[in-house]
Amino acid sequence: MATTAASGCPSQRRRVLVLGATGTIGQATVRELLRRGHSVVCFVRPQAGVGRVLAPHDSVRLLAGADVRFGDVTDPLSVARDGFCGERFDAMISCLASRTGTANDARAIDNLANCNALAAARNSGVEHVVLLSAICVQKPLLAFQHAKLAFEKVLRESGSKYSIVRPTAFFKSLSGQVERVKRGKPFLVFGDGMLTACKPISDAYLANYLVDCLHDESRWNRVLPIGGPGEAITPRRQGEYLSSLLGREVRIRHVPVRMLDAIIATLGAAERVLPRLAEKAELARIGRYYATESMLLMNMETGCYDAAATPETGSETLFDFYASLLSGAAAPKRGEHAVF
Repeated sequence: MATTAASGCPSQRRRVLVLGATGTIGQATVRELLRRGHSVVCFVRPQAGVGRVLAPHDSVRLLAGADVRFGDVTDPLSVARDGFCGERFDAMISCLASRTGTANDARAIDNLANCNALAAARNSGVEHVVLLSAICVQKPLLAFQHAKLAFEKVLRESGSKYSIVRPTAFFKSLSGQVERVKRGKPFLVFGDGMLTACKPISDAYLANYLVDCLHDESRWNRVLPIGGPGEAITPRRQGEYLSSLLGREVRIRHVPVRMLDAIIATLGAAERVLPRLAEKAELARIGRYYATESMLLMNMETGCYDAAATPETGSETLFDFYASLLSGAAAPKRGEHAVF
């Protein structure tokens, strides 16, 4: 089980600035901070959320209990003036992530925006920075992975106390096919459905883990891979389990990886002539990466993913989440990273 700090102990309380608070992990992190009695300030865009559909009053409602401030995280002056406001903070938690993962977006958000915030944080007395990164950076082939690694390096060398958390797959990223399967459509897998595996982690337990970093000295100045409980799950297993939950056979349709390769090759050639196609080409590369790479800890000596070595936290499983969706729970908004 994930640990829980004592919320009633004044010495444990922190004044924390949270970035990326309107994302699903950001929202869960704010809720956990507030539950434990921390003072929370959220710095968000005036138009936030997936598709920028959240107006300021929506963000205030969504992050009730926190002090919500508005500005531009890509503007260092706005971060300092509108976010930190010259005030003192004990810690900063960054759940920032580029919406698309394309090169310009990743550079602006995963790297430069975090750098802006780190500089302002150090000027505001922040002693500890908790960064939500991603386990896929251990095999960096994509623009957003290189951008995340660039900031990880800046943070490690900054002199600030840090905790860099690299989670495995999120429940929301593996939930996109539940509704289509419920409607009788097939469950789509790449190849034989066994090319990849992951140990998915829930929003609530990941938030718990992030907040625990503020108090758990064993997580200070470390890079921390973390997954959810139980055995690693393949896409094929996901489809099979939906069959058991629905009480009927779910058809599994196999999508050849070479189809993605053909799309990447076509867009890769076209982007040299039409630069505007560069983003579409990168999105195709992102799709192929997630179709063929496991979200597990990698053994750097062998280059193989190791499910047994992937740390775990929490008790909620992906299949618990599937059951809640099928019983009527609202599906999370997945944004531009969805493959299916």
